Amino acid sequence: MVQEVAPSTAVKLPTPSRWVWAAVPAALLACLAGLALSGAAAPTVIADAGAVVRWGRPLVTVAWQLAAAGTVGGLGVLLFVLPRTSPAWSTAVRVVSIAGPLWAVLLVVDLFFGYANVAGRQIGGANFGDELAFYLTEISSGRAALVAAILAAVLSLITVAVSGYGTALLSAVGVLVVLAPIATTGHAAGAANHELGMTGLYLHILFAALWVGGLAVLALAARRLDTGLTAAASRYSQLALWCFIGVGVSGIANAWIRLGSLAGFATGYGVLLLVKIAGFVLLGGMGYVHRERTIPALTPTDGAGTPRAFWRLVGVEVVVMAAVMGVASALSDTQPPIPQEPQEGLSPAAELSQNPVPPPPTLATWFTQWRADLLFGGVAVLMVVVYLRWVVRLRRRGDSWPLSRTISWVIGAIGFGYITCGGAAVYGRLMFSAHMLQHMTLVMVLPILLTLGAPVTLALRALPHRKDGSRGPREWLLKLVHSRAGIFFSHPVVAAVNFAGSMIVFYYTPLFHLALTTHIGHIGMVVHFSLAGYLFVNVLIGVDPGPKRPAYPLRLVLLFATMAFHAFFGIAIMMMNSLLAADYFGALGLPWGVDALADQVSGGQITWGIGELPSLSIAIALAASWIRSDARTARRLDRKADRDHDADLAAYNAMLAQMATEEERDDHH
Repeated sequence: MVQEVAPSTAVKLPTPSRWVWAAVPAALLACLAGLALSGAAAPTVIADAGAVVRWGRPLVTVAWQLAAAGTVGGLGVLLFVLPRTSPAWSTAVRVVSIAGPLWAVLLVVDLFFGYANVAGRQIGGANFGDELAFYLTEISSGRAALVAAILAAVLSLITVAVSGYGTALLSAVGVLVVLAPIATTGHAAGAANHELGMTGLYLHILFAALWVGGLAVLALAARRLDTGLTAAASRYSQLALWCFIGVGVSGIANAWIRLGSLAGFATGYGVLLLVKIAGFVLLGGMGYVHRERTIPALTPTDGAGTPRAFWRLVGVEVVVMAAVMGVASALSDTQPPIPQEPQEGLSPAAELSQNPVPPPPTLATWFTQWRADLLFGGVAVLMVVVYLRWVVRLRRRGDSWPLSRTISWVIGAIGFGYITCGGAAVYGRLMFSAHMLQHMTLVMVLPILLTLGAPVTLALRALPHRKDGSRGPREWLLKLVHSRAGIFFSHPVVAAVNFAGSMIVFYYTPLFHLALTTHIGHIGMVVHFSLAGYLFVNVLIGVDPGPKRPAYPLRLVLLFATMAFHAFFGIAIMMMNSLLAADYFGALGLPWGVDALADQVSGGQITWGIGELPSLSIAIALAASWIRSDARTARRLDRKADRDHDADLAAYNAMLAQMATEEERDDHH
């Protein structure tokens, strides 16, 4: 319980906001020192852009990253830490409303420095504007930077209007969109493992901004937290722990791509990376001290506790964080040991799929060929870890959870990890049959296992309930389940149409080609069809709250309709005389001598075959659930009939007793 202190006798706190302002020059100085140490700002022999560009561009990068941290961190605090009624809420809103537009402006400034750096010429001069326009419209890196600046400008309009949870959530979605093109402009955009690199950079920026910005916003709002400091600090500590893990894992992926081996640490890039790692470890140690010492001291039992130690450590932590961001900016402008430029001389298959060509598919290679996918691989691991953590939490407080549900969920999560990172993912970018195996598993097989795991029900039982008006994971989950969008997409008819109809839209439009040739398109495909399959199966046999499930006969009608659709869809593919995504599959030139049209026929057969077996499983599960429901209804009716019979018998006996009493009274008279 937090000890309330009257305003007149409140302990005078240090001014952690001063540390936030001190963090800005600390980041800039750390960036300059990193550039000097690595030599990244040294003049180039050919096409030197000048000292202003060489030293200024990394400083501009630091500036927009700090603004991004204020935006992302402020939104994180609003969404997960502070209650709407807290006096500190308005401070966090003010930070977001300033940091968002500043981020957009700095990204526009970065366009000029970015082109000058790429072209090796100074800003201004003859034809600079025309050349810049060509760079921003015709060169891929320039287009990505321009798109990021435009999206950030749109986001800034939303951030200045943040007033409640709804607008804060809309701004958070906008942040996720803005970071996508930014992640494509890093070193890894042209590397052989560019998909891993882009995902790693995206997650690295996101988690780092949330971690740094969240703590900075708390420091700026220190004097307005009052008695809510303990709750805010504890919630941010949990958020920071996840950010620490996210930054660490994504950082390892990025370092592995760029270093290549331990010998890379001997280069200027490697030295800067070691400095960044040291700062990261130091920040982890500070976070540990917070969790073990300073936060528990905020809830004194003898009146001796003080938040002074907490804020003092926060101030130092903010400055260290900013300095690490400065080093990271210098690191991004330093040439890594492994060249990150687009590779030349690739085969058509490697160039189109943007991945190395694996060996010919065999039963063994389907289980030995893997492609590191930081996003979906991480999601699969989290699905297992978080679910088991919730189960353990229930067990510790004496509640039970069916073992069958746990086994079903874990198998489904492992299957999701394999199907998105294993042989199906490797060969799915090169063979239509492998792609359909991946697709049908995502949309038909795995949703059955995941639905039977009842994750929403488990989460609502295991996650803590907040009573101060703030929103944690449990509150946001309930909001999602009962939101208009959640109700709409989980409606039985909508779920069935989305489950079946989206396949037509996907495969017979350019969306299929987009999913094959772009990383963002591939992510969208996996996310959409996984969710579509889960929502549909949950309508039929799920136990989680959300959709208003129809009667069992109507559920069978929906199931049989989708079964028929999948059968006709598979047959239609088998009967086609032309290739789907012909510009892609027809131009691969695989060294295994694959007949693309024959392979497409095999894909249609897989669509038909895999669609039938899971549908049969769902039908059996639905029938079993129907029988159990009828049995429960029969038991309720029997109990009601017994109660009614007992009531009638009691009334009859009472009537007989009344008649006997009246007869005795008549005989007496």
